[in-house]
Amino acid sequence: MFEVRYTDLAARIGRLETPHGSVETPAFVPVVHPVRQTISPQFLKKMGFDLVITNAYITFRHYGDEARKRGIHDIIGFDGSVMTDSGGYQVLEYGSVEVEPAVMAQFEKDIKSDIPIPLDKPTGYGLPYEKASEYVRITLENCKKTLEVVGETDAVWVGPVQGAEHYDLVEHSARALDAMGYQLMALGSPVEVMEAYEFATLARMIARYKKAIPAKPIHLFGAGHPLTIPLAIALGCDMFDSASYMLYAKDDRYMQPQGTARLADLAYLPCQCPVCSSYKLDELRSLPKDQKTIEVAKHNLHVLKAEVDTCKQAIMDGRMWEYAVQKARAHPKLMEAVQLFGGSEFEFMADNTPAFKEKAIFFFDPVDQHRPEARRFRQMASAFKSAKKKLVLFPEGEVHPFYSTRGFKELAKKFPDAQVAAYNPFLGVIPAEISDVFPASHNLTSRLARKIDDYPSFTESLDAFLANNSFDEVIVVADDFMKQAKLKARVEDYHSDHVIDRL
Repeated sequence: MFEVRYTDLAARIGRLETPHGSVETPAFVPVVHPVRQTISPQFLKKMGFDLVITNAYITFRHYGDEARKRGIHDIIGFDGSVMTDSGGYQVLEYGSVEVEPAVMAQFEKDIKSDIPIPLDKPTGYGLPYEKASEYVRITLENCKKTLEVVGETDAVWVGPVQGAEHYDLVEHSARALDAMGYQLMALGSPVEVMEAYEFATLARMIARYKKAIPAKPIHLFGAGHPLTIPLAIALGCDMFDSASYMLYAKDDRYMQPQGTARLADLAYLPCQCPVCSSYKLDELRSLPKDQKTIEVAKHNLHVLKAEVDTCKQAIMDGRMWEYAVQKARAHPKLMEAVQLFGGSEFEFMADNTPAFKEKAIFFFDPVDQHRPEARRFRQMASAFKSAKKKLVLFPEGEVHPFYSTRGFKELAKKFPDAQVAAYNPFLGVIPAEISDVFPASHNLTSRLARKIDDYPSFTESLDAFLANNSFDEVIVVADDFMKQAKLKARVEDYHSDHVIDRL
């Protein structure tokens, strides 16, 4: 049902099978209005969108039995895969809908939705814990009733995970839906979190879900901003829907890779999509309102699709970390989320990061010490056990592996009985014997002045390496970075009668 083809961080390129064909993920899923869609679904299909989402509740209220006869694909005029929201958005906006969960479930089955969503009770953002817990309970009851009603089906039913910033409720909701047998999960209530720019909260919501259910595909409701998409993909989200392309266009908001801008504030059209290639800026601004909205919406769709495709290429190239961090620098609140990646709750990001990559990884500044490849190497080096009683530490250069350098050969000749190791602010201690292991063998570090206090992972791995060995003497060629490490005191903590010489 869901096949993963390539991975990097928690990001993955996969294939989701539905009754109307397969959908490659990560996938942006455009929202299509079932009654008055401005941009035709045929245009979306031609652009390359194989999956759209529409509102089953509005379809139910407007079409009724006609929709049961025709099916949702005919109603909206789309021959690809169709996902249907059963009214959860209306519940979030208005508090309730005039339909029972069982009736809605049967309707979604009758209209042959490929990826139907049970009628849930979204928790939103900022809800007191007791109320959020009650909404989770109602959602789980509705989801259980839904499966009882629909029985055997080819559709991929979605388990809506609620709880928002109450992370234990997110985990409880996810585990309960998984136990019911839902094949695809969807993280509910993120829109208000994203509107508040609480991206760190969003990251923790996703991380708590991934802790509970690491393998099943996950959909993120309402993620339709080009800056949010790389963060969501890096954390393992496979699909995300939004009507942002049209809502922004109605407000004359022009999407760009680094954010959005008011059309009136632009001096140029910094894009070469078919829309922007067809108009001069003044021509686009002077179009009649309805036509201008359509053209800007089409441009916005191109930007969103390009963002997803760029993320896919980054996954293929093993560059998802570099790309996600690069995009996060466009807004301080996004960087707050990325800074969390060093915490234990985000260790799952290492699980699907390849052990080896064809291209060198890049180290720029302190945040990069948390990338999975560096963490994995530090753990290996910290556990390295040497039989030798003398340690020589040498700053890593740009030639890899370390044992092939002139510096190593000179040290090995001068200290034939010593354990020789390089050191790097991001990778920690690099024993010569494992300096040909990725990424010690394949990295490029920017030459910047660094404060050791910004690299706690370095001092932690250095301490672990010293504690795991019994060196009688430690000799260090200390660069400016290592001079801050107070290495003499560190060694004496483990071997009180030993001395360090700095060459």
